[in-house]
Amino acid sequence: MADVRTALGEVVGEGHVLTGDEVPPEYGRDESLGVAAERPGAVVRPADAAQVAAVLRVAAGYGLPVTARGAGTGLSGAAVPRPGGLVVSFERMNRILEIDTDGQVAVVQPGVTLAELDRAAAGKGLVYPIFPGEDSASIGGTVATNAGGMHAVKEGVTRHHVLGLEAVLATGEVIRTGGRYVKTSTGYDLTQLIVGSEGTLALVTEVTLRLRPRLPHRAGALAPFPGTEAVTAAVSRLTGGGLDPLVLEYVDVLAMAAITENAGLDLGVPQDVRDAAGAYLLVVLENRSADRLDEDVQALGEELSGLGAADVYVLAGDRLQKLITAREQAFWAARNAGANAIVDAVVPRAALSRFFAAVPAIAGRHGALIGGCGHAGDGNVHLSVFQPDAAALDRLMDELLAAAAALGGTISGEHGIGREKTRHFRALEDPAKVELMARIKRAFDPDGMLNPGVLFG
Repeated sequence: MADVRTALGEVVGEGHVLTGDEVPPEYGRDESLGVAAERPGAVVRPADAAQVAAVLRVAAGYGLPVTARGAGTGLSGAAVPRPGGLVVSFERMNRILEIDTDGQVAVVQPGVTLAELDRAAAGKGLVYPIFPGEDSASIGGTVATNAGGMHAVKEGVTRHHVLGLEAVLATGEVIRTGGRYVKTSTGYDLTQLIVGSEGTLALVTEVTLRLRPRLPHRAGALAPFPGTEAVTAAVSRLTGGGLDPLVLEYVDVLAMAAITENAGLDLGVPQDVRDAAGAYLLVVLENRSADRLDEDVQALGEELSGLGAADVYVLAGDRLQKLITAREQAFWAARNAGANAIVDAVVPRAALSRFFAAVPAIAGRHGALIGGCGHAGDGNVHLSVFQPDAAALDRLMDELLAAAAALGGTISGEHGIGREKTRHFRALEDPAKVELMARIKRAFDPDGMLNPGVLFG
C-alpha cells in the first residue's frame, strides 16, 4: 500500500491517510449483527468534493474497491469494506453550509450528524423530520439507506426531504442533481436514484434538504391491547381518522419489557394490566396550539378506548420523551439481550395482522424466540430474532422474509440491503428488476469499484 498511501497523501494530506495497523477496528464494521468486520487496506478522510473526486481517480488507477463511510451506525453491513479496499470516511466533511429560513432548506455536508442538524434547525424554529432512532447517524448515511424512523407515518422518509445532491461518480466526475425547488419534470430524477443506493452509484458530498416548521406542543398516549389483531385493527382507524399522528408504534410485550428495563423506565402501568396485555400502541400527536393538542389527545383517548384498549395512559413532557428515547434504543436493548438478527420487513398496513399471526408459527418451526416493535403506521416491522444456531437462523430468515414478500411487502423498509440481505434480495425480488438495477449500476460505475458486494452480492 506504500504507493497508494503516497498518492492519497498528495490528495488529502499525509495526516488524513491511514494504512495497515494505523487503521482503527471501527473502520472495518458497522452495527450489523450478521456481517463480520473486515480490515480495509487504507482509510482516507477528504475535506471536499474535489478531494473525493481525486481520491476516486487514485482508487481507479490502483483497482481498489471503495466503501463510503459516515458514522458507521448502519444495520445491514453496507459500510463494511472489502478486505484490502479503500474506506472514504466523511468525518471531516461535517459542516452545515446554510440554513435558509425563508426557503426552509438546509445545505449540509454528508458528515453532519442528525443531532447537529437538529440543534441548528431548532435555533431557527425549524426541524428536519427524519428521526431513525440514532441521532449520531450522519446525513450521508441516512441518504444512502433512505432512512425512515418513527415520524415516517406523518413525514415520510429521507427521499421525501432530499431536494438535491452534489455527488462524485466512480470516474471522478462531480455532478449536481435537483436544487432548491420542490418539483421538476426535466429528465430522469437522478437525486432519487442516488438516495437509497447504499454507496453503490456515487459518493454524496453535499445534500440539500427540505425543513419543516417545528411545532412546540407534543403529547401522546400508551394503550395496552389484548393482542396484535386488536392493535393492527386500531392502526388503520387511527391513520385515517384525521388526528394525523406523528408517531404510531406497535410494541409487543417482550419488546416493551426489554426497552423499559434497558432504560430503567416505569410507565405507571399496573401489574394486572401488564399481565393481560398482548401488545401496546404508542401514539404521539403534535400541534402549534396547546389547547388544540389537549382536544386532540382527549379525542385520541376516546378512540383508543373504543377500539378495545384496556386503558389509555396519557404521556407528555419528560415521561413521553423517556419512552420515545427508550423505543429508539430498542435495537440496543435487543443486542444487549443477545439477539442474533434484526428484521426490517415492510408489509401493507392491511396485512399487518396476517404477518404478526404468522410470526409465532415460524418461530416455533425453527426453535426461535421472536419479539419486537415497529412503525405500525407505515407497516414497517422490526423484529428481534433469538436463534444462535446459524443454519436454523438462515432457514428462519428465509421463511420470515418470504412471508413478508408474499403479503405484498418487501424485506427492508429503512435499514437497506447492504451485505447482509443480498441473498434474500436476489431470491425474492423480480429478476428483471434486479438486472435493470445492475445495468444502472454499470452505467454509474462501469468497473464496479463502488461498494462491490453490496445489494447484488
